[in-house]
Amino acid sequence: MLAKPSRKTAHMDGDTCEFRRRFLQIGFGATASLAMPNAFATMLKQPERSIALLNLHTGEQIKATYWAEGQYQADELDAIHRVLRDHRTGDIHAIDENLIDVLNLLHQKMNGKQPFHVISGYRSPKTNAMLNKNSSGVAKKSLHMQGKAIDIRLPGRQLNELRKAAQAMKVGGVGYYPGSEFIHVDTGRVRSWNG
Repeated sequence: MLAKPSRKTAHMDGDTCEFRRRFLQIGFGATASLAMPNAFATMLKQPERSIALLNLHTGEQIKATYWAEGQYQADELDAIHRVLRDHRTGDIHAIDENLIDVLNLLHQKMNGKQPFHVISGYRSPKTNAMLNKNSSGVAKKSLHMQGKAIDIRLPGRQLNELRKAAQAMKVGGVGYYPGSEFIHVDTGRVRSWNG
């Protein structure tokens, strides 16, 4: 018969787990900074990271400091997930933290003064299937369904300049849709296209 660990042992194991988790976060952060473009290395030094978004379909707006005190802020991320939900179904999905970081950096690079206007954030499989059926411009396995893609514009900035800035970051996919006045940004493989 196995003995239960004592409270003291359980507490030490918790401390050890916490130490390991923090060590891995620091290690991954250091490794990521070596692989990232210089702009991301600069962002990693920021004491706080914020994002401002306006969902054009729901009218909801948020300005959230989603990174502070050396970590992502769960409540702020939850609020971002709600604003970027599928407006057709109401489904909420976690948005990739890397995508939020890309938006933070892109806003800085563009010296943005206003929130990003969001055309599409998360898309449920149901919504994506409906859009794919009605448009050749919607991928069957869209990264929107994983919370890894967003369609945006930035008031006060030319769409083509926003596209160039996003492409220069070389951190994922960038689609250019001038007819619909938005760019698509995702955290998939690096690529670009015109819609």
